[in-house]
Amino acid sequence: MMREALVDLGAIEANVETLRRAVGGVRTMVIVKANGYGHGAAPAARAAVLGGADWLGVVDIDEALQLRSAGIDTPMLAWLHDPAQDFDEAVAARVDLGVSYLAQLDRVAAASGVAQVHLKVDTGLGRNGAAPRDWAAFFEAAAAHQRAGRIVVRGIFSHLAGAGMDGDAAQVLLFEDALAVAGSFGVEPELAHIAATGAALTLPGSRFDLVRLGIAAYGLSPFDDTHTTALGLIPAMRLSGTIVSVKRVTAGTGVSYGHDYVAPRDTTLALVPLGYADGIPRLGSGAGPVSINGITYTVAGRVAMDQVVVDVGDDAVAVGDRAIFFGDPATGVPSVGEWAEASGTINYEIVTRIGPRVTRRYTP
Repeated sequence: MMREALVDLGAIEANVETLRRAVGGVRTMVIVKANGYGHGAAPAARAAVLGGADWLGVVDIDEALQLRSAGIDTPMLAWLHDPAQDFDEAVAARVDLGVSYLAQLDRVAAASGVAQVHLKVDTGLGRNGAAPRDWAAFFEAAAAHQRAGRIVVRGIFSHLAGAGMDGDAAQVLLFEDALAVAGSFGVEPELAHIAATGAALTLPGSRFDLVRLGIAAYGLSPFDDTHTTALGLIPAMRLSGTIVSVKRVTAGTGVSYGHDYVAPRDTTLALVPLGYADGIPRLGSGAGPVSINGITYTVAGRVAMDQVVVDVGDDAVAVGDRAIFFGDPATGVPSVGEWAEASGTINYEIVTRIGPRVTRRYTP
């Protein structure tokens, strides 16, 4: 295939098993939003469930319904909603709904059927969730809706800012205050959850009843590359392209737009059909690593929309060879983290931006 993301589903399954052990057996929600962080939502979800995931998490109802249509019956939470969202279909499909403010709660309670909800509180991230000044009214209304049989409050949750251990610990304490306020109105749900992968691994007091596992389920660390090996995680995606052109050029030949790169000697240029339309960061121009036949080179010149050029010197490279942009570094290829560093971004962005022209292929 000209452009391919090879996804090892066995790696996702193994990563979830590893993480479940690391968090001491607390229930786990594996996040499969954004097309499973670029890996493919339904295949990643099935692998996560095989690894022991108790829940699946997505951002919106459309993502949840796509998984239900794929036959995935695992408990599922969706938490970001269009203000005009109709909740009837989600309730019928047994999708739990994150609710962040009073008016939204009232609309969910008005949906057909009995909605299962997780009430979200803002403990310091400054995004979705009821602010502390609104907690009493929020929980009082939730209790009234629950008594009337319109909703079941399945959970209360929040999200950490990751602004340092002290900041996260302070958020955990504020979350406990929120749970106490909820309890004062008789709202005592089955699940309290605030920790994503990072806090779940480093701040045991944040685990409560459930932790949400995101990037680490795909074998990538929420910290840095060194932690990936230490945690025993296996990167699940290998991104590669077929070399479609090889040409010999003389010293002084300019390469790609703007001639930011000029061949310093007579050399061979290999052309790979992956560009920023496929998710290769343009900021990785002249810096991103590419492995061909076991040797790692650097992208020569600017990343274009559809292609990159690699200067391979005098090495033997032929049309049809594979150029691997990233994969499991244990196999000798560049890591997602190296591409993130070369592009001034984070590993999350590198994998989630892989575009639809790239064929996903799966190994069990």
